[in-house]
Amino acid sequence: MLLGHPVAHSLSPAFQNAALAFAGVPLRYTAIDVAATELPATLETLIAQRGAGNVTIPHKERVAGACARLTPVARRAGAVNTFWVEDEGLVGDNTDVAAFHEVATGLLRGIPEGARLALLGAGGAAAAVLTAVERWPGVRVRVWSRSQERAAQLCARMPAIATVAETATAAARDATLVVNATPLGLADAADSVPIDPTALVPGAAVLDLVYRTGETAWVRAARACGHPAADGLGMLIAQGALAFERWLGIVPDRRVMWDAVRELAGARPAH
Repeated sequence: MLLGHPVAHSLSPAFQNAALAFAGVPLRYTAIDVAATELPATLETLIAQRGAGNVTIPHKERVAGACARLTPVARRAGAVNTFWVEDEGLVGDNTDVAAFHEVATGLLRGIPEGARLALLGAGGAAAAVLTAVERWPGVRVRVWSRSQERAAQLCARMPAIATVAETATAAARDATLVVNATPLGLADAADSVPIDPTALVPGAAVLDLVYRTGETAWVRAARACGHPAADGLGMLIAQGALAFERWLGIVPDRRVMWDAVRELAGARPAH
C-alpha cells in the first residue's frame, strides 16, 4: 500500500499491481490517503497486520521516526519511503536514494566530476537526493526551500556538500543539475514552474521529481530551452521496483511496470 496525502494522483497502484500479477503473487497494492493526525493509528494497524508498502509526501520523515529499525541508507536520509514489519516492529528503508542516483546519472550520462546541484525543497525527497549525491566526487549542493529553517536543518546534516541558498534562482546559478523536490508541478499551470529555465546556464539538466500525465510544465519548458530534462516517472518506477524486491525478495519485471504506467499516463519512451 501507499501512505500519503494526497495520493489520488499516484500511479504506484497501477504498476505495482501489474508487477504482482505478472509474478503470480496474490496480493493487491492500494493507495490510502492518510492525514497527519491519522498517521499514528494507521501505522499501529499496519504493524498489527504485518503490512508493507510505500510512504510519500508528507509522511516520509515522520514514518522514519516511528520505525523500530532503519536501514543505514534510511537512517542517513532521515526519511522512509519503503516499509515492512518484522518481529521487532516497523522497518524502514529508502529506495528513493538508489532510484535518484540511477535516474540522475542516466540524465547526466554518468557522474560528472565536481557537479553543482540546485536542490529545491527540504523534505524527505530532498533528503534522499542529498544522500544519493553525497558520494559523488567533488559535488556541491545549494538547497533552497520556502522554509529557510528546514533548508538549514537539512544542510546541517551534510555540511561538507550542502549550503543554503536565499532564493531558487541563487541556488540554480551555474548549476549542473537542478532538482525540484517540492510538490510544485502537480498542477499544470504557469505558476507551477519552480524556476524559469531561461535563468539556467546552457547545458544544465533539469530533473523534476514530480510526475504527471504529459510531463510537468517545467520539464516541457526546460526541454524547449534546450536543457536535458526528465520528470519523476523514471524515479517512481525505479524506487517502486526496488521496494518490491525488499518486500518479496523478487526482482519485478520493470517492462511490465512501464507498460502499466503508459496505459494510464500516455505513451512514454521505452525504458
